[in-house]
Amino acid sequence: MEHRTDPLGVDATHPRLGWRMRTTRHGQRQGAYEVLVAGSPGKLTSGRADAWSSGIVHSSESVTIRYRGKPLKPMTRYYWSVTVWNADGRRVGTSPVAWFETGLMSTDGITGWDDAQWIGMKGKIPNSPGAPMLRTEARLKGPVREARLYLSALGVYDAYVSGHPVTVPQDGGTTRELLPPGWTNYDVRATYLTYDVTHLVAREPIVTLAAVLGNGWYNGRISEGSTYYAEDGNALALKAKLLIRYADGTSQSVVTRPDATWKATDTGPHRANDIYDGETYDARKQLPGWTASGFDDSAWSDTAPIPCATTYPDARLVAYPAETARLMSRWDRRPESITVYTGVTGEGRGRIVADPDRTVTDPRQAAAASVTIGANDTAVFDLGQNMVGVPRYTIRGPAGARVEFRFGEILNDSSAGADGPEGSLYRANLRSAKATSTYILKGDRHGETHQDSLTFYGFRYVSVTATERVTITRLSGKVATSAIHETGNLTTNDPDTNQLISNIRWGQRGNYLWVPTDCPQRDERLGWTGDTQVFALTGLYNADAGPFLGHFQDSVVDSQAIYGMDKAQFTGVAPGGRYNFPGGGSGWADCGVILPWTLWQMTGDPTVIERSWPAMTRYLDWIRHQTGDTYAGQGSLTGDWLAPQKTSAQLMSDVYYGYVAQLMGQMARAMGRVTEAAAYEQLFTNIKRTFIGKYLSTDGGTVTVRSSLGSASPIEPGADPDQSTEDNTQSALLWVLKLGLYDTEAQRRTLVGNLADNIGNDADYKAAHPNSSRVQYAENTLSVGFLGVNVLAPVLSDEGRVDLAYKLLHQDASPSWLYSVNNGATTVWERWNSYSQDHGFGPVSMNSFNHYAYGAVMEWMYSYMAGIARDPSSPGFRHFILQPHLDPTGTITQVAASHVSPYGEIISEWSVGDTDTTLRYNVQVPANSEATLRIPAVSADAVREGRSPLAHLDGVRFGGHESGVASYRLAPGSYRLTSRIR
Repeated sequence: MEHRTDPLGVDATHPRLGWRMRTTRHGQRQGAYEVLVAGSPGKLTSGRADAWSSGIVHSSESVTIRYRGKPLKPMTRYYWSVTVWNADGRRVGTSPVAWFETGLMSTDGITGWDDAQWIGMKGKIPNSPGAPMLRTEARLKGPVREARLYLSALGVYDAYVSGHPVTVPQDGGTTRELLPPGWTNYDVRATYLTYDVTHLVAREPIVTLAAVLGNGWYNGRISEGSTYYAEDGNALALKAKLLIRYADGTSQSVVTRPDATWKATDTGPHRANDIYDGETYDARKQLPGWTASGFDDSAWSDTAPIPCATTYPDARLVAYPAETARLMSRWDRRPESITVYTGVTGEGRGRIVADPDRTVTDPRQAAAASVTIGANDTAVFDLGQNMVGVPRYTIRGPAGARVEFRFGEILNDSSAGADGPEGSLYRANLRSAKATSTYILKGDRHGETHQDSLTFYGFRYVSVTATERVTITRLSGKVATSAIHETGNLTTNDPDTNQLISNIRWGQRGNYLWVPTDCPQRDERLGWTGDTQVFALTGLYNADAGPFLGHFQDSVVDSQAIYGMDKAQFTGVAPGGRYNFPGGGSGWADCGVILPWTLWQMTGDPTVIERSWPAMTRYLDWIRHQTGDTYAGQGSLTGDWLAPQKTSAQLMSDVYYGYVAQLMGQMARAMGRVTEAAAYEQLFTNIKRTFIGKYLSTDGGTVTVRSSLGSASPIEPGADPDQSTEDNTQSALLWVLKLGLYDTEAQRRTLVGNLADNIGNDADYKAAHPNSSRVQYAENTLSVGFLGVNVLAPVLSDEGRVDLAYKLLHQDASPSWLYSVNNGATTVWERWNSYSQDHGFGPVSMNSFNHYAYGAVMEWMYSYMAGIARDPSSPGFRHFILQPHLDPTGTITQVAASHVSPYGEIISEWSVGDTDTTLRYNVQVPANSEATLRIPAVSADAVREGRSPLAHLDGVRFGGHESGVASYRLAPGSYRLTSRIR
């Protein structure tokens, strides 16, 4: 239901339903279905379903089936089931009963809210010390049947009902969210969340609703440049409706109103909070019992209305449509080592002097160790993993002692760029972000436990100092993410590759936090659109992130109208206006087209395309208006960002113009927009012809991509001002090959050769290109930036050079994926050389150690190495390609991968011994889908299940054998195959 399981707060008038068939029978396909929707489970039978009965529909469709029943009522739970018949007309079965619950079904912020208003603390000056704390009480009228809380904030909230935190279901239990309700362009769209709080409301005769308001993204430096930003600060606001339904059929609403029923104060323990700077919590100011009934709030201030409707007259208040960011205990981290140091020794920056009696290096001991530090000590906790979230800790010490927790991703050493003594936290890359959690003790001799709730940090290391003697116990890292449902798994026999996979996955967890961010630690943490589109395919292989990215696309469209040039250009950042630069935005602005296409390809759902179509066409029209019949791209300030070898930024803009035109043509044709499809296809043809004429040189009997025509990015921090753009760069060649920007097959072969020579980078190549930036790098290294990384290995494999793709994967000299792995990375870095022992730390102005863009290679690992590949003509893996590519280097001999597609789990596992002549391959094709298998084999009959040739199995069709690859069409089912490969 809306790509979620049993969702609360659905606002769609015609929500999308979907299901998966599970069967052990080969060849099982759906032939018909019947969907029933009713107000109670007992009515889910034909003839009794009181909301919708689809009737028996003869169709194989099982993804995004639109509800077509009676108009849905707001704040109502509906139950549904589906019965499926197979292609032979036999009844397969009926699903377990599922449910969904509608939200307020309105966007005006009035309808359904029962006169709830935006309120804040009366007299509160924005940015003055102390977080607003709001509360109200109401007497219940009888036994409670159910209760729902509809909650929103301008800012973020930490909510409580009757003395208990509001939680959400997770992993068979419950957990708390972090920083709800997330981040949007508040002046055009805010979101509310829905909670089932029945178990909290029904406990006592009086219900208490309370919340702490934090600045979040609404009122901080992170929103500088945004249209809703105020230099003097924005007033934080809460809007809530607690709907209580009683056993006798009556109901009661407790809502936010600026009257005497609501009270507020800012004298509590939350003294300061900021996304960049962290949080200050003074336990001496705790107000015990303030979230429960009976608390005396007579001395508190009144509340006041916050005039959101007049400040933001065009804003809509909509239900949040995706999974929220929450604390995921299964990924929590405990210390692997603890170092206590008492001073610094040595010359220059020196090195820390560790206290051996308090330093713990055994991970098992460190995980449970208590550490006592004094005023002149520093304790450094190593959690072993760069992560995103908040720390949780218990402290014992005297009242008034001030303990500061500072966060970093890496430790200083003695190399260039370090910002402190060897062994201390490196924090220069945080720039102006203070990233500090400050706790002031109240002096409880039994210990005081705390975790921040109004900010987040990106960190592996925690440095702790105190003004007085304190003891720290049970410190842990509480991981927060919106990527809560992982749908992909991938492992190999190679430890380095597995570590890279882990690094990519952890980077996604940390940066998929309400919006897909570039980094989680410095004074940025923004929804950079270029990073998002480059990584989206990998992100959707790894996790069920469709609703999350679909919600982000809504922000991209909002930002187009607010910040885009001529209200038509998509922006470099969404939401908000920080660092949203006008002008050339190719590769970043194009996210507004690429992301809907990617979501459609991976989920099979065209809804985001349909919703974004007017914005997408406006964007393409705007580029055409800018450049006319030159068919050039809009320009690019970023170019192939951070590439070691520089490519003309205008060339990158031109290829991206061609790319989005091509995608628009594909989407238009699939949506039945025939005239528009033809226009975009012609646009791509014109771009191609112009590109070839401008950039493809055939002088001297060879083919050269003139990627030196124009400068590289003029805004890249740390770039060598003397480095020039070059011809035949890797990124230029890759995109030319990907888009077919050449005339003949002979040209294609030459271009592939040019690419191979550049990557190979042997002595002959260096001698022939003495002025190239490639001279300083090793053989078989990459030289792409953000806009080349996701196409590098796929294009090589498509062009028959999987050997080079694997050589690049295994390379550990810079620039390479494994360079960071071998330097101790646990997430993907922003730069290929963010750190090295030889050269030290990268440019401090921009040097994140948790940046997922270069992790886009995992898309290739799934689709080529493991072999679970999309069929672009069959979105959502209805039909897909199984194409395992063996490792010619012999390093990887085993791969096990799975991906939960809209039709079920796809499994692809292969192994081959070092000297073995046989490939062992296990595969699973989900019911109601189909796969084309392309498997290495010496002959047509070399592929077998048991002793039987694969082609002889029921439901399998042989497609031919060519160039050492046998092809088959596989019906749904599981297969355990062997193939003789030499």
